[in-house]
Amino acid sequence: MKKLRLLISACLFAAAVVSSVAQRYYSPDFSIGIKGGATLSQMSFMPTVRQKMTEGMTFGVMARYTEEKLFGLIAELNVTQRGWKEDYEEHPFSYSRRLTYIQLPLLTHIYFGSRHMKCFVNLGPEVGLMLHDRIKANFNYADVSSVSGYPANRRTEQLDMKIANRFDYGIAGGVGCEFFAHRRHSVMLEGRFYYGLGNIFNATKADVFSASRGMSIEITLGYFFRVI
Repeated sequence: MKKLRLLISACLFAAAVVSSVAQRYYSPDFSIGIKGGATLSQMSFMPTVRQKMTEGMTFGVMARYTEEKLFGLIAELNVTQRGWKEDYEEHPFSYSRRLTYIQLPLLTHIYFGSRHMKCFVNLGPEVGLMLHDRIKANFNYADVSSVSGYPANRRTEQLDMKIANRFDYGIAGGVGCEFFAHRRHSVMLEGRFYYGLGNIFNATKADVFSASRGMSIEITLGYFFRVI
């Protein structure tokens, strides 16, 4: 009985020491925040389409939880503008299609650095739902054959093709830095790349495009407030 008490006491002492050491070097962190910035996006079409990146905006809210030193999780809820712009080179035509999504990334957060500044890598899946589809053009894109001077040998089916899939999913990855002005207040700057795995148009063998996936670059500035 005496040995059992001694063993229990030793275990409790060891647990207290381990807990003390763990708290000395790291304590769990839950933070909430807001973010906003700019996007550059285009589509991955197959067969290819002559295009260039189009500009947009992104903004949203964030929640971050870290329970281990160097690792954590980030969940976001953002409104993001993506799409593409047709590249007409020297021709006097313009066409852009803006796709506005509400999206939910769930990212692994890996960070390192000092108490005042940390660098980080974020990586994980993202799902989204298209809220709005807007086309802006200076010609009748619904009847290109009637447009005088429209360049020949260009693919045009995508110009007025209806969106078939409003649900999107893909992979997001980003790098950045976070600056701590106070224990509870920090500002972060991140560059992120998103590659969509879902097609906005139908992609069966009978359809025009076998792939119509979104991709974008995002540059955002955010603010975190540490709750615990």
